[in-house]
Amino acid sequence: MPKIKLGTKSPRIDMTPMVDLFVLLLTFFILTATFRPQETAPVDTPFSVSEKPMMDANVMTVLIAKDSRVFFNVDNGPDTILKFRPKVLAEMGKRYNIEFTEDELRLFEKTGTSVGVPIQDMKAYLALKDTDEKIAMETGVPIDSTDNQLALWILFARQVNPAVQTMIKGDADVPFPIVREVLDILQDKNVNRFNLITSLRAVEVTEEQIGEE
Repeated sequence: MPKIKLGTKSPRIDMTPMVDLFVLLLTFFILTATFRPQETAPVDTPFSVSEKPMMDANVMTVLIAKDSRVFFNVDNGPDTILKFRPKVLAEMGKRYNIEFTEDELRLFEKTGTSVGVPIQDMKAYLALKDTDEKIAMETGVPIDSTDNQLALWILFARQVNPAVQTMIKGDADVPFPIVREVLDILQDKNVNRFNLITSLRAVEVTEEQIGEE
């Protein structure tokens, strides 16, 4: 009796479940991702050859603009559940007898931008919707001896998050006296270790140097 030959078919893999899973994961990461906010004041940082990357969490940053305005920023920590930013703002409010609403605290948390206004103007600043009006209010954080608000931002940030580390981001053309004043404030608050944020300088290697190696 002759053998019955079965028809040969090429195997077929259904990729639909994998594509669905990929789209689901991509949607999840997009919705939960936290984007780094744009700096309030443009800063042209000096160059260096250090390749140490900037940390993503547990960072407070003192930003010094070219016109000597000082800004302060602190992140929410490694987990947004910790809500470090609104806690720091609430502590500043207590110091100046300013009560921030839950909506204002959440807005301050979500924006993630640097603080560049006196705490007395923070409520009005948060209520603004127009970007140009906000920029006009950003006169910088007071650092004078009569009302050193930068020192208080640093103090409360370290109290709320003891693991926070300090970064200084200054313009390459910023006057040295203002830098010295910021360093004195940090040392006064026992912040003796900090990192400088710089731009990476391209290192040129000549043919002679390659031959020597």
